[in-house]
Amino acid sequence: MNHLYPIFLKVHELNVLLVGGGFVATEKLEFLLKSSPKAQVTIVSKMFRPEFLELAEGKETVTLIEDVYHEKYLGGKHIVIAATDDKAVNRQIRDEAKERFLLVNVADTPELCDFYLGGIVTKGNLKIAISTNGKSPTTAKRLRQLLEEVLPEEIDDLLENLNAYRATLKGDFEYKVKAMNEITEGLVKRETQDSSH
Repeated sequence: MNHLYPIFLKVHELNVLLVGGGFVATEKLEFLLKSSPKAQVTIVSKMFRPEFLELAEGKETVTLIEDVYHEKYLGGKHIVIAATDDKAVNRQIRDEAKERFLLVNVADTPELCDFYLGGIVTKGNLKIAISTNGKSPTTAKRLRQLLEEVLPEEIDDLLENLNAYRATLKGDFEYKVKAMNEITEGLVKRETQDSSH
């Protein structure tokens, strides 16, 4: 059973530390920047792969520090991602981050993670997160591909229209929720009717 609690973080307002500059770190940075192009990320590594440097190039909110990891780099951070090729260093990063009550992800080591970087589907303002509880990242990837294919591009127009309608509603919160539930109920009913034919 999956007991994870999904949240959407404003990483453009938080400080993320990514330790590592290899293949896995490149994947983590790519994921962060795809989901949040203005993510505030400081990366510490004794070396950076060319692909990593290319990905980070020109990003104002990405800071590269060519150095070995040291606890001082945890200062002022909210989230830490340990993605080195050294399990002992990753464990050290995790332990030192936990002492500071920071959220930590240790690449490819689910039991040391406070959170996972799951599959993300983005269509305009719609963002859907997919988690397999760390059991199968490949399955999350395939589900992401499926949802990207089946969700219409027009979904963002629908969201914009619903937001504009919501802004016109008068009354208390309860009334607004009821009105929005009534207008969006058709999305589910139509889907149910279509599947019964």
